[in-house]
Amino acid sequence: MIQGQTALRIVSLLKQHYGRSFHRNENPFFVLIFTVLSARNRDAQTYKAATALFKRFPTMKSLAAAKIADIEKTIRFIGLFRQKAKRVKAISQQLLQNYGGKVPNEMDDLLQLPGVGRKTASCVLIYAFNKPAIAVDTHVHRISNRIGLAKTRIPEQTEKALMRLLPKDKWLDINEVLVKHGQQVCLPIKPRCQICQVSRYCNYYKTVFKKSC
Repeated sequence: MIQGQTALRIVSLLKQHYGRSFHRNENPFFVLIFTVLSARNRDAQTYKAATALFKRFPTMKSLAAAKIADIEKTIRFIGLFRQKAKRVKAISQQLLQNYGGKVPNEMDDLLQLPGVGRKTASCVLIYAFNKPAIAVDTHVHRISNRIGLAKTRIPEQTEKALMRLLPKDKWLDINEVLVKHGQQVCLPIKPRCQICQVSRYCNYYKTVFKKSC
């Protein structure tokens, strides 16, 4: 298992390479709905769906009042569109009813929203409110275990392991850099270890990749 300063070095190197493209005071409601739509979809498709949805239903009130069938038609080209249509309507209604039309900026409150789990809530805290959290999706979970930052079975365990390993001021960077790394270099099958910025620290590189060369 990788510890302390080595973990910090890995995050720093990845941040230097991929940069930081968020923390632009994104609209919290857009971030929340975008993240709900993103499950099992590529970012490009999610952006397309979110843009279409907010073009047709530009406010929380209009989305809360929309017919499920109309929401489905708007986002039908993404995976699980029927389930997501019901979810975004229910979230909009609950925000209006219980939170005065504002997206809450606390984990416990976000988890009360329909279908919102820790990954979605963490994304909202990070990308909408610039609050320290660690959003663990498939990329973050897979790469953390492959590199050796964690040794866990499920994302919830990975989140806790990373929180213990890294100081709070580094949490904001983890999701973005590991997602980008997973999309571009540390691929699920045939990772591109030969161009990896952190291969010298990686357990997979040392124990699997080098032996196969």
